[in-house]
Amino acid sequence: MGFNCGIVGLPNVGKSTIFNALTSGGANVANYPFCTIDQNVGIVGVPDVRLDRLVTMLKPKATTPTTLELVDIAGLVKGASSGEGLGNKFLGHIREVDAIIHVVRCFDDPDVVHIYGGVDPKRDIDIIETELALADIDSITKRIQRVEKVSKSGDKVAAHEREFLLMLSDRLSQGKPLRSLDYSDEEKKILNDMHLLTIKPVLYVANVTEKEMLEGNKFVREIEELAAQEGAKVITVCGKIEDELSSMPLEEHKEFLEEMGLSEPGLFKIIREGYSLLDLITFFTAGEKEVRAWTVLKGTKAPQAAGKIHSDIERGFIRAEIMSYNDLDSLGSSQAVKEKGLLRLEGKEYVMQEGDIVYFRFHV
Repeated sequence: MGFNCGIVGLPNVGKSTIFNALTSGGANVANYPFCTIDQNVGIVGVPDVRLDRLVTMLKPKATTPTTLELVDIAGLVKGASSGEGLGNKFLGHIREVDAIIHVVRCFDDPDVVHIYGGVDPKRDIDIIETELALADIDSITKRIQRVEKVSKSGDKVAAHEREFLLMLSDRLSQGKPLRSLDYSDEEKKILNDMHLLTIKPVLYVANVTEKEMLEGNKFVREIEELAAQEGAKVITVCGKIEDELSSMPLEEHKEFLEEMGLSEPGLFKIIREGYSLLDLITFFTAGEKEVRAWTVLKGTKAPQAAGKIHSDIERGFIRAEIMSYNDLDSLGSSQAVKEKGLLRLEGKEYVMQEGDIVYFRFHV
């Protein structure tokens, strides 16, 4: 699929428990397909009530959700940026993902030793962010050294890049991640070449006890305050609950969740927010043979969306016949949508919208 989230955190925060639940029980809870690629990478279906509704309406022979790739990255420790605890290897894994799901321990359990003492989410987040920032500063410093040689010859582009890189380094030195800034197209090109760590969007996952899932706790509130400063989101889950769900028969899930006072598994929220974090949208193709959800970046035009299905469709694109999911849901059938004049014919410049149901016309 090409989009993935890396799950990071300190040792003993519940990261692996959550990853294992996501990649075993998480996908099965809603009967979505799941495939393990290797020991620490998994693909999960993105829960979507719209897909379920389309299946109910059309009764297709096959159903395919859109998916998200999750990468379990081993626990980071202080000094990771200088190689401590195989840090260079783990930081390299983070460079390869599109977004970060940062699991933070918010539960107190004497049987699970915290590597740095008592529970302190702000300290734990700061440790991870500091290591990522130090790694970025090192990358930026090396880039500055290369650019300076060119800028000294009077190259204005190189001189501008140098000033930009110095600004980034200064910001990181102040303990501020790069993800909260807006960048010009020119600056984005520079950043894309560098694969910096603190520019990746982050979702914080607060791991709490069963009791605190409903009551909340002060540690979660601390994370929410910190996340608000950088425009990040926070999801609260209980690793133990998710672990129990993952080993439980499907038919028992609903009753178990109701007993816990929960409407859905916390993992569903993680998957959906991880998907949203990547700035993705979903469109659908729907018919008697198959109802399928597809993933594209926001701003994708119709021909490129068609290319997600098959390159031949993109090359031979003629037009897209589109109705919105909301129209189909409220009117009850595609025929009713057509009768209301809500079926649209869109050309090559059409930008795909969330929830579009589309049929692509193309020539071979």
